[in-house]
Amino acid sequence: MVTTATLSYEPAVRVADDLIDRHVMARIWRRDVTVWIGESTAAENDAAAQAIANRLGWLDVPTGMEPELSRVRAVADEARREGVTIAYLLRMGGSSLCAEVMRSVYGVRDGYPELVVMDTTDETAIAAAINRLEPERTWFIVASKSGTTIEPASMERLFWSRMSQALGEAAGRHFIAITDPATALQTLAEERGYRHVFLNPPDIGGRFSALSLFGLLPGALIGAPVGDLLAGGAAMAEGCRQENRQNAGLQLGAFFGACARDGRDKLTVVLPPSLNALGLWIEQLVAESTGKHGKGALPVVDEPLGRPEDYGADRCFVAVATERDAPDADRVSALDQAGHPVLRLTTRVDGLGAEFFRWEFATAVAGAVLGINPFDEPNVQEAKDKTKALLAKAAIDEGRPAAADRDVAVYSRFTGASPASVVRAAIESLQPRDYVAFLSYLPAEPATEAAIADIREAIRARARVATTFGVGPRYLHSTGQYHKGGPDTVVAFVITADDRTSTPIPGAPYSFSVLKRAQAIGDAQTLEAHDRRTVRIHVKRADEPGTTLAKLFAEAMK
Repeated sequence: MVTTATLSYEPAVRVADDLIDRHVMARIWRRDVTVWIGESTAAENDAAAQAIANRLGWLDVPTGMEPELSRVRAVADEARREGVTIAYLLRMGGSSLCAEVMRSVYGVRDGYPELVVMDTTDETAIAAAINRLEPERTWFIVASKSGTTIEPASMERLFWSRMSQALGEAAGRHFIAITDPATALQTLAEERGYRHVFLNPPDIGGRFSALSLFGLLPGALIGAPVGDLLAGGAAMAEGCRQENRQNAGLQLGAFFGACARDGRDKLTVVLPPSLNALGLWIEQLVAESTGKHGKGALPVVDEPLGRPEDYGADRCFVAVATERDAPDADRVSALDQAGHPVLRLTTRVDGLGAEFFRWEFATAVAGAVLGINPFDEPNVQEAKDKTKALLAKAAIDEGRPAAADRDVAVYSRFTGASPASVVRAAIESLQPRDYVAFLSYLPAEPATEAAIADIREAIRARARVATTFGVGPRYLHSTGQYHKGGPDTVVAFVITADDRTSTPIPGAPYSFSVLKRAQAIGDAQTLEAHDRRTVRIHVKRADEPGTTLAKLFAEAMK
């Protein structure tokens, strides 16, 4: 067994025992949808019951994907034989993040292509990919469950145009599709002569697809041990069938489900350096699955571990250790001794497959504890609709700023004489159990991210509230669900800036810059429609947004 856990938090122990008494583990494996929506709802709403039933294919993935191993490995061998040096994964949402985790944990084996995950509409990232493009040595993996997601579809059109100009009819040999059967992407890939079209089982949702083709193919391309991934997942799946407290998925799900139900809904995941990238994947899985109907567990995954007095009474902690490294044991023990709920997990660095399945199963269990359907995302579509409405206009209406100066403008229902005073009003609205979400549409540059990290620490020190950091548009497909559908406890800072370039999207009347701006404004409007405390900060000097933000928040928190 590659994983262990210690469940000692008494409310979680009682919840686990109740789940065992009601045979919830066996019912999950029988695909009993009443685990999540209750017998009366299932009887009255067949559509809701069927929707859940059609999202449970992930339970069988660790063994069901074994026949695909030879095929994905063969594709990796093709890439090596043909001298492919870089593969771009054009993807958005949960299954793109599992590729990020594998690349971080396993690295890229010698002779295998570099993997770049393009889950963005950011001009800087798009321009960088275009500038380094070597058509004959580059592959693109276009991955979309629905086949219509706007971000990968837009990137496909851009790179198909560039590759076609360079390679003519041979361009299709540099593209691979992963999608569900009978989607628009499957049709497009076949028309364009893609090298391969992989059809994933349609009863697997994106955020539960780490061990499916959406994760296995990118993993194989970098030489990751995909067979071991599935074997670890299969071992964990077998353990998750147990009707006792040794069930690792039950322990974890009962823990953060019980904590969320009792008001400790800031699930602070403390990871060792070797597994740091796993946090982003956990964040999207748990937040999008549980954040709805005013409930949920909010993962806080990239926050430096503090002292007990740094945290409010809304926190619980999952501390993960490996055979190689671990979080600060003294600080974790201090949290435990101070009365914060702490669950300690141990795993192996090479046990990613087991961890993927453990967290998936735990999320399903937590849904049962909270009385919600963890397999839908009812508020995600709202931001998409707002974006489409903005893109349909001849020019995007930015709205009227609440305050502005030469460096920054803020748009908000909070008022003030200056941008700093508006931000100050938002921060002063924070109450115990609230949290702050930084939702950034800025280029992913270290200086900017470091500036936001410093601001987050300052807010925690001042208000003892949790803070999170999301990159747009990625977060729209993950934590964006929680911010709108979870408890009304968020203060959201949506951050935009002028772009340095403007890359047209072939066949569309707008550029990537316009698309990204529409996504940011659309999400801010959606948050406000749900009465979330929202401030959109627009940095006018795109060359140094981190400096501008640091100055703005320093003045706001004087």
